Amino acid sequence: MDREDEQAEAARRAPRRALDEARLRQQAIGVKLRQMFDRVVNEPVPDEFLDILRRHDENAKGGDDT
Repeated sequence: MDREDEQAEAARRAPRRALDEARLRQQAIGVKLRQMFDRVVNEPVPDEFLDILRRHDENAKGGDDT
């Protein structure tokens, strides 16, 4: 295989290689996002927020939506 053939082959493979690299980056980003989401979902709800929800529920039962 001469130099021109090698260059042509490399040119044919370049788009495929770039696509593979992009997919790998997207997969890595997806893994990190799932890890972050899982951590957030598993965090406890702060007591202050639960108090706000309880007060809202009590007000809603009494007919007051505020």
